Amino acid sequence: MPHALLVSGSLGQGHDVMAQACADTLRERGWTTHTVDAMALLGQRSGAAGEAVFRRLLDLPGVYDAFHFSALRPGARIALLADAAARSRLVPALRELVEAQRPRLVVSVFATATSAVNRLLRQAPEREFRHFVFCTDVTPHRLWVQEETDLFLVTSEVAACAVRRYRPEADVVVVPAPLRRPFYRPPTRSAARSALGVPEDARCVLLMSGAWGLGPLARTAAELAAAGPHVLAVAGRNRELERRLRATARRRPRLHPFGHTDRIPELMSAADLVVTASGDTCGEARALGRRLLLLDVVQGHGRDNLQHELELGHAEVATARPAEVVRNALAALGRPEPPPSVGATPAAWQEGFGSALRRIGLG
Repeated sequence: MPHALLVSGSLGQGHDVMAQACADTLRERGWTTHTVDAMALLGQRSGAAGEAVFRRLLDLPGVYDAFHFSALRPGARIALLADAAARSRLVPALRELVEAQRPRLVVSVFATATSAVNRLLRQAPEREFRHFVFCTDVTPHRLWVQEETDLFLVTSEVAACAVRRYRPEADVVVVPAPLRRPFYRPPTRSAARSALGVPEDARCVLLMSGAWGLGPLARTAAELAAAGPHVLAVAGRNRELERRLRATARRRPRLHPFGHTDRIPELMSAADLVVTASGDTCGEARALGRRLLLLDVVQGHGRDNLQHELELGHAEVATARPAEVVRNALAALGRPEPPPSVGATPAAWQEGFGSALRRIGLG
């Protein structure tokens, strides 16, 4: 059986979800797969330092915006130097994996992985594997786009244009963003509410902000629950936020706290409104027919993604200030519910991915 190596990156959870979708589809087509985390391959100290730096950049207003738009997007020297430093540590580990596994396909779902895999291809005497890049950002920055990549998978025509900004002749396939499997068969609203203890006739809001729980979610959850709706608040991997949510829930009976959980399809099915940061969760909410209120908390690529989600419709935006989130959420709850996304089935994604494989002779 043909084998594929997938290289993700554990900054947040979005890269891992997309890598899993690729791996699932490849296995259904008869491939074996192995997924690795580029951050882990950098080594415990370097990976942790890289995550800490990125989170610190996001915490400082305007800093990551400046780095993204003035350095990452045009490929300025400072961005290339940072990429080269990470790549120098990643390439040897990837070379060992490639030599051991002999994949026919490598899929990069992380910008640093893209750079490292392409360095391997430049160094190899023969081209032993083909290389996909899969990016769900609406405007992939310069480090995503390398000369040796065989094909780029993106989820919008805007993203295809962004890739061709750097490589006008690039082979690009636009595919629908895949959903996690439970979203293709979610529970009914009634069943989800019954399981969660939310009254059938209550207003209900799902509040989340990525795996890191960005923004003042604890205060927002408390104030939103005090305003009337039941609030399903998800802390992700943010242990301190989870602790604060659980403490607040003891005083606010309409607040339902969760940490890192695989019950998001159930929580989203129970909700009337999804309040979240821009990201792949937006596609999941649209598939279930839920209106979105987007928190402007992710700088750089997050601002691009947010604007694109607003253009797609049935979405609004709020700052991260709790009072403003509450005001916007109450208003959004009074608006009509959108229909579920047309074609929210795995078939469209699987066909798009299969088409991409055929384009490079692996279908």
